[in-house]
Amino acid sequence: MKTEHKIYIALVVLALLGVGVFLTQRKQKAQLDAHSVTAATADLPKVGVSKDDVEKVTKISIKNADKSDVTLEKKGDTWEVTKPVNAKAHTANVRSLLDNLKELKLKEAIDRTAATYGQYELTDEKAIHVVAYKGDEKALDVYFGKSGSRGQMARVAGTDGVYVAGGYSSYLYTREAKNWRENSILKFEDENVIQASIENKNGLFSFSKNGDKWAGTFAPRDKGGKIGAAQAKWEKYDEAKVKDLLRAYQGLGAEDFGDGKSASDTGLDAPATSGGIVKIKLKDNAGDFTINVGNTAKGQSRYATKEGGDGTIYVISSWSADWALADQKRFEKTEKKDDKKGEDAHDDEAAGHMGMPMGGMPMGGMPMGGDEVE
Repeated sequence: MKTEHKIYIALVVLALLGVGVFLTQRKQKAQLDAHSVTAATADLPKVGVSKDDVEKVTKISIKNADKSDVTLEKKGDTWEVTKPVNAKAHTANVRSLLDNLKELKLKEAIDRTAATYGQYELTDEKAIHVVAYKGDEKALDVYFGKSGSRGQMARVAGTDGVYVAGGYSSYLYTREAKNWRENSILKFEDENVIQASIENKNGLFSFSKNGDKWAGTFAPRDKGGKIGAAQAKWEKYDEAKVKDLLRAYQGLGAEDFGDGKSASDTGLDAPATSGGIVKIKLKDNAGDFTINVGNTAKGQSRYATKEGGDGTIYVISSWSADWALADQKRFEKTEKKDDKKGEDAHDDEAAGHMGMPMGGMPMGGMPMGGDEVE
């Protein structure tokens, strides 16, 4: 064999040996890294609640520096808010919170001391503190702080250290107190309604369903404020507007609550004059509902109560509340404009439909909002 051939073979063997050494070292490094990660993970405090234990949770407290502290408690088969008020809890929101408790875990240690709690907003004053109980036993006691590029920072009660938490959904723990409360007021299908009425300062509107058609009458108030006889014929009556009314109330929910407000503050001591009284009757004696609407709460929203309910004072949107204040024109057909007005009149009309005053946009902005509910 020629010398040059021996050299080529030696080089090939050497290269193969080099590749073998490289692969062996890489495998060893991967095994060491995997072992290190496993060891580091095993060394982290345990958080989260097991699937079985989640169903045994009976109480959850959430302390949030930026919002009211909230306590949720299971009473029998239902959940209630017991702080800051006593009220029925929003079932779906509580369920979402419970499900998230199963997803919580610590993924990485940032600092094994308490020295950086302030930096990561994990102090008692700044952090979101979540405690879940199984009876008298704590199933979870965790603080959540800043969220950044490395993830959600957390610490565990009774253990010094800053950790990166996984599975945490911040919106579930930072809800306003009002959003932990059940906000449903009415729920019905509009095709099941057979009668509806509205009583307000303008008079009494009465509607009844005959087959698929809605008949309607209007009895105005006289100068003394008394409701008189219904008008003989309502020429411009539009039954489609009754269907709009029902759509506004069939899934009526509160956007806020009027806790601590007196009847005179809310106008609910005299809803027939301060707002309106909406009555809805379902077929087959499936339900009679009465909603009293009172004064303005904030913006154009108004206070309301449900007769036969637990006395909760709700705040409902103007989209629903405005029907209680309806005048006769609200249930009448919209008049078509004269097509012969001319081009200039047509332009002014179009501007009016777009919410713009005729003649153009005024200088300055429009005031927005109103008094907040206390």
